[in-house]
Amino acid sequence: LLLAKPAHTERPRIDIPGTVAVSAALFGIVYGLAHVESTSWTDPVALGSMISGVVLLGVFAWLELRVPHPLLPLRVVLDRTRGGSFLAVFVLGMGMFSIFLFLTYYLEASIGYSPIEAGLSFLPMVGGIVASSVTVPSLLLPRVGPKVVVSAGFLVSASGMALLTRLTLDSTYVAHIMPGMILLGLGIGAVMTTSFQGATAGVHHEDAGVASALINTSQQVGGSISTALLTTVASSAANDYLSSHKPGALTVAQAGVESYTATLAWGAGIFVVGAVLAAFLMPNRALAPSEGEPVIAH
Repeated sequence: LLLAKPAHTERPRIDIPGTVAVSAALFGIVYGLAHVESTSWTDPVALGSMISGVVLLGVFAWLELRVPHPLLPLRVVLDRTRGGSFLAVFVLGMGMFSIFLFLTYYLEASIGYSPIEAGLSFLPMVGGIVASSVTVPSLLLPRVGPKVVVSAGFLVSASGMALLTRLTLDSTYVAHIMPGMILLGLGIGAVMTTSFQGATAGVHHEDAGVASALINTSQQVGGSISTALLTTVASSAANDYLSSHKPGALTVAQAGVESYTATLAWGAGIFVVGAVLAAFLMPNRALAPSEGEPVIAH
């Protein structure tokens, strides 16, 4: 009720070819990664699906250069600040979904937390995210720049994830789980606030909707690919442990821990890759404000 009415002069058309191409591409990649869990990395269906998905992403980029009303104008992502920010959000989505999924499995299946206890145990990480989100933009970002903040945030998150890879069946919450969660929260908050701001930095008003939507899309796609990939990693780690140890209830329980910590190790590696990509791709200049949308004067 309080916002000014935007002055729209024309309504853009839907980019149907681009929508079909990118949807099919993402489906192919995620399906292929998920199919690996029940087959292998050399399975023709899995490989064919992933390769087809990558090819269709290329087709999508080609289409976006030629259609009159592209679903994703490439000018939005070809800017180094915005492109690096979207990539950071993608990597962040990959790591965050691995935390929430497999750490929840560990808390409930391995050390016997109830669903409510497992949910409450994430509060230190949430507190770290809040603390980092409200301090980094005003205190750190103006002083050291977005490249440093995002890279350092990823490394702090990776260190927290690395601590969690040491979990065992006898781990305690305060000594072994909470420190890693706090570090994860501090790092994620720094990356999240800076990348969200960078993803819309300097964007023109006609691209504001696309840029903000792409933030959500990057995070969700990263999480989807991560879930499919890391489920395969977890399954392989558990099977390897079971095949090399004497059968029994303790072996099964330990195999579960091995699978969860394997995915957390991958998550730490994903965050390190995010730090490297941010260091190479993101310029370390002040983030430009986005252009305001024209409105109808009252």
